[in-house]
Amino acid sequence: MTAAQRELDIVLYGATGFVGKLTAAYLARAGGSARIGLAGRSADRLAAVRDSLGADWPLIVADASQPSSLDAMAALTQVVVTTVGPYGKYGLPLVASCAGAGTDYADLTGEANFVRESIDLYHKQAADTGARIVHSCGFDSIPSDLTVYALYRRAADDGTGQLGDTTLVLRGMSGGVSGGTIASGLEVMRAASSDPEVRRALSDPYTLTTDRAAEPELGAQPDFFWRRGREIAPDLAGLWAGGFVMAQYNTRVVRRSNALQDWAYGRWFRYSEAISFGSSPAAPVAAVMATGATVGLGALGSRYFRLLPPRLVERIMPKPGTGPSAAAPERGYYKVETYTTTTTGARYRATMAQRGDFGYKATSVMLGESGLGLALDRDRLSGLRGVLTPAAAMGDVLLTRLPSAGAELSTTGLN
Repeated sequence: MTAAQRELDIVLYGATGFVGKLTAAYLARAGGSARIGLAGRSADRLAAVRDSLGADWPLIVADASQPSSLDAMAALTQVVVTTVGPYGKYGLPLVASCAGAGTDYADLTGEANFVRESIDLYHKQAADTGARIVHSCGFDSIPSDLTVYALYRRAADDGTGQLGDTTLVLRGMSGGVSGGTIASGLEVMRAASSDPEVRRALSDPYTLTTDRAAEPELGAQPDFFWRRGREIAPDLAGLWAGGFVMAQYNTRVVRRSNALQDWAYGRWFRYSEAISFGSSPAAPVAAVMATGATVGLGALGSRYFRLLPPRLVERIMPKPGTGPSAAAPERGYYKVETYTTTTTGARYRATMAQRGDFGYKATSVMLGESGLGLALDRDRLSGLRGVLTPAAAMGDVLLTRLPSAGAELSTTGLN
């Protein structure tokens, strides 16, 4: 049976969690004629979500602890969209099922160790069966991945060379971090503090690349730094920038996108991320302190997190699948600007922004559009198969779909 002959276009796995419900609601609004199913462990809770949407979608009971149920789910559909994390704890059985069935897959992970394991175990199998395993289809890491891809496309269209020094600056954001995101971060720290090899891999800027030996040696590429805005781009003169907590993961996703596309961005492409602290007299102090705190907490957590009593961690941290009040996700926003200078000296800026809490509402739109793109725009996807990134799998599709879904996404020449 080909993917197009399967019963469903999309199955949303984890539909009863907070982000899962938001994604289900988005698919109900934007899915059009797509054939959609809801999946999770409880038929009763799934039915409640379906009833709240007024949809007539099939329900699939599936559980990560029962791989045969995941196999059956993957065989029903062209695409599985999953919000069930931490992915390092629950994700690999579903990746295995999708890779084996030739079913496309999209998730929200920000866990580099999980993605590396997914690559090592299932990239070849997925490539052989025709599956696209696309990790990180939410705030981690579509704004990073897609703005760089947009800059690459703009420079290629203008004939201005390949990308050189490229930096994303988070210019503003409002919202909360989901329970699932926090749980994923804790899972990474647990793994790193328990295994020196995981800790070493996480420190490698090319830990997610296709071929480590093929990557150029570009000197130090720190994940967290503070600097004057004008050192990033003349347009940011007066601003101060500091360490962005998700840079350690997002930068590796973007570098994998470059490698998967045969280093189309450039062999000497350098990528970093930062967050703007503004231009007030206190901005440089805030940038230094925040960067130092990010570096320090990360170093301590990656070495000693395993020593914390598990019950204490469980008590103080939100559980995966939880979220804020129903109204809270509507109030947030984010805006990123990514600056590059090409090999011919041309300068560009890519901007991406969305209304809605970045960790909830905006993420549900990005994940929903990723699933719809994989299912409905198959003739416009890249020819790549295996364990992929959003840009490498569906960059052109997302450049069209996300603006149509209300995201601001543009490139501007700065010379």
